[in-house]
Amino acid sequence: MAIHEHEVDRRTLFRAGLGTAVAAVVGTELAFAGPADAAPSPEFPWIIDCDSWGARPPAGTIAITGNTTNKVILHHMAFPNVTDYSRDHAVQLAKDCQNLHMDTNGWADTGQHFTVSRGGYVLEGRHRSLETLDAGEHQVVAAHCPGENGNAIGIENEGTYITETPPRALLDSLVELCVAVCGKFGLKAWDIFGHWDFYTTDCPGIAFYAQFPVVRSRVLAAMGTPRADIPARRWPDIWRFVDGPVVEVAQYLLNNAGYDLATDGVFGTDMNPLVADLQTRNGIPVTPDATFDSATWEALAPALDKNATGLPVSALQFMLARKGHSEVAVTGTFDHATKKAVQDMQRLHGLTPDGKVDLSTWCAVVGGSVREAYCR
Repeated sequence: MAIHEHEVDRRTLFRAGLGTAVAAVVGTELAFAGPADAAPSPEFPWIIDCDSWGARPPAGTIAITGNTTNKVILHHMAFPNVTDYSRDHAVQLAKDCQNLHMDTNGWADTGQHFTVSRGGYVLEGRHRSLETLDAGEHQVVAAHCPGENGNAIGIENEGTYITETPPRALLDSLVELCVAVCGKFGLKAWDIFGHWDFYTTDCPGIAFYAQFPVVRSRVLAAMGTPRADIPARRWPDIWRFVDGPVVEVAQYLLNNAGYDLATDGVFGTDMNPLVADLQTRNGIPVTPDATFDSATWEALAPALDKNATGLPVSALQFMLARKGHSEVAVTGTFDHATKKAVQDMQRLHGLTPDGKVDLSTWCAVVGGSVREAYCR
């Protein structure tokens, strides 16, 4: 497997938790070393902490990020869809996952912050995740999504959900966990994303991903968030340490705006000055890492219809195909298959299924959420 130019930076970030007290700066991420003991939570007694499920000690000190947590990323574990919904099975699941991540992946500990079993049991994953949830700040640096490990709370869901959907017990507990995480870290329902929104992977699975609008809506309702507070669009924010399909879409759109980038899905250092130039030209604040934010997306994403052609159509088709619409080919021509896939995406997110691609449809296609999805 080829190593991207900033993969070394990611590994440095992961290793900030290994050995004696260290601090590592990667991009804008500052990781602080600290003790690795965990304890049951009086606020969240339904979360089984590491000691209670018999976790191995981590292979070094667990690091705490200095970043602000800005999202939740949901995963499926690509484990079998078992019918053993017991607590004993959930405990064994947590052990198997930790062994895989430490012994095969070479990580310091379990990669994700929390795990939800098919029986609805919620377990602490990486040590200190429950402690930092209680505190509601300075999350543990994890290993569930390169580029987002110091910004996002990672939740693994037992099972494989390419064609099947999770059982109700899992979904109920996932919603409860998301409400807890959002409440403690000051997040909202629209800050929930899937793994493949920030990385090239089949996770969290096509069938599970199609349930995200419902999951977000349930979290919104449980938190009592007024509908008036729902933003029109919440786009995925990408930056120099994030790779994947959404980055490739951004590259297509930047090239359409006159820049010259390889459409390889790698947000490399060559992309930073181009994004910064576009932002400056459009009066958009430029961050140190040239974060590709909502304003940047909306400056680039053009309206498309049946007469459209070119790079933006290719970008649209590429992402639709990635998200389960295998009938869509990347041709750069807005054909019938593309229109039908767009309509399916619009229906899923509560948008008018007219097959025309406006900003809200673009946002939904690239992994964001739109106000209409909460108003059904």
